Amino acid sequence: NELLPEARYQRCMVHFERNILAKVNPRNREWAADALKAVFAMESRDKALEKAESVAKELETRKLREAAKCLREGISETTTYLLDDYPREHRRRIRTNNMIERLNREIRRRTRVVGSFPDGRSALMLVCARVRYVTSNEWSTRRYLDMSRLGESVPVAN
Repeated sequence: NELLPEARYQRCMVHFERNILAKVNPRNREWAADALKAVFAMESRDKALEKAESVAKELETRKLREAAKCLREGISETTTYLLDDYPREHRRRIRTNNMIERLNREIRRRTRVVGSFPDGRSALMLVCARVRYVTSNEWSTRRYLDMSRLGESVPVAN
């Protein structure tokens, strides 16, 4: 928040769903999973928030108060990707943190091979080298997000 005060927070949709489903008994889990998918399938943020409230009420009807509370508390930060400021084409990519998790898995894979490092600097050098490699090779060969769709908002952000 100090470095990027205008940045919006997008909570990972997948992890949010898992948090809610962990509070749902097995008998209602399939219904709850389908209901949450319906929330995130909405075309606008307002509709998603409305649907989330109706799902929360149904959760309470089924005596799943903790799940309803979790849904109500986290839905606004989990639907940031539905704001009109973001191109529709980007929504599928920015609603989860798959890209970050994939990079973390790659770093873990490389550091496990080494086992123990002589000092923190050597560990940092390996991690930085791996990040540079991944970003220059994998991320540059295929476009993850088409930034040209942002149009005029890119120069404003810079």
